[in-house]
Amino acid sequence: MHICFLTNEFPKEGFPHGGIGSFVKTLAIALVRKNVKVSVIGINYTSNNETEVIEGVNIYRLKRSTVKGFSWYFNSKAINKKIEEINYKDRIDIVEASELGLAFIQKITSIKYIIRLHGGHHFFSESENRGINKWKGFQEKKSFKKSDGFIAVSKFVKEHTEKYLSYNNKPIVYISNLIDTNFFKPVVGNEIENRIVFAGTVCEKKGVRQLIQAFPLVKKEFPNATLEIYGRDWFFPDGSSYMQMLKEKELPQLKERAKDVHFHGSVSFVNIPLVYSEAEVCVFPSHMETQGLVAPEAMAMEKAVVFTKFGPGPEAVEEYKTGLLCNPYNPEDIANKIVWFLSHKNEARLIRKKAREFVVSKYNLENIVSYNIDFYLFLIN
Repeated sequence: MHICFLTNEFPKEGFPHGGIGSFVKTLAIALVRKNVKVSVIGINYTSNNETEVIEGVNIYRLKRSTVKGFSWYFNSKAINKKIEEINYKDRIDIVEASELGLAFIQKITSIKYIIRLHGGHHFFSESENRGINKWKGFQEKKSFKKSDGFIAVSKFVKEHTEKYLSYNNKPIVYISNLIDTNFFKPVVGNEIENRIVFAGTVCEKKGVRQLIQAFPLVKKEFPNATLEIYGRDWFFPDGSSYMQMLKEKELPQLKERAKDVHFHGSVSFVNIPLVYSEAEVCVFPSHMETQGLVAPEAMAMEKAVVFTKFGPGPEAVEEYKTGLLCNPYNPEDIANKIVWFLSHKNEARLIRKKAREFVVSKYNLENIVSYNIDFYLFLIN
């Protein structure tokens, strides 16, 4: 069996990537270990073609088009050409993409096409309280019509997406994102007392602004607390930095407490466990998630996790048993949940252990890989 993933986010040293990139890398390597051939095709971060093999995964990064207004056309053309080349040499059975990924893909009759619901344009438009962009909305609908099957990473994303888009009576299954619990595992001796850690893209929908607003309330109870923010910056349509906005508008309001808020920028995937290992509490107050990788990753390391109570939050965290859930729009509630963990060391210790047990059970790499292979074979046959 030969699986081909379409994504521009497969992790590359020195360049930022999102959760989809981390997920594809973890799944791709796990599939190779099951004797499945895997290729990954995406547009490069730089203006040249690159090919490399990472742990058996063949990665093709294609030269990015710079033709203004038509880059989508030339990028899609390059991806289609590469799919044809690879398929000619070594027949592809499955092409998998995220929601918009199949819009301009030319289907080959011998290949089955899958969309994995990571959270598309329609899905996030409602949560971000914005309208549907006609161009992106068109692409997503076009992409869905081409898919032969769908994989939803949470029950919530499946139900929420079908409010806006049709699955066209094609097969759809629910398979969680997988967590490598051998990579994300407890580390003894690294934890720093009252250290609060956020990891993810530094943007509005991840709740970073509200987390910063919650920090002074935490400091009142725990004066030596620090807030460590890890992740790539997000930019407004005019090109201005979201991170810079936080530094200029939010940090000054913290006054002397601002010195205990630290922005660390992007962190490589291999260093994420180190970041989590130093935290006493990991906080991810997202306004909306499809599933989210960061919360279960931190839980796998036996960390006290505060996650969003919205969307799939309750699917990942059981209140006061495997973690805590917060209202991500309410800084006071975020602060209260952080303070609870810092104030209840013994209870927190039990929750942390239960959290890892839950992740090992639900997001177990071996099981999740098997579920994916079963669905691939179902579509092929």
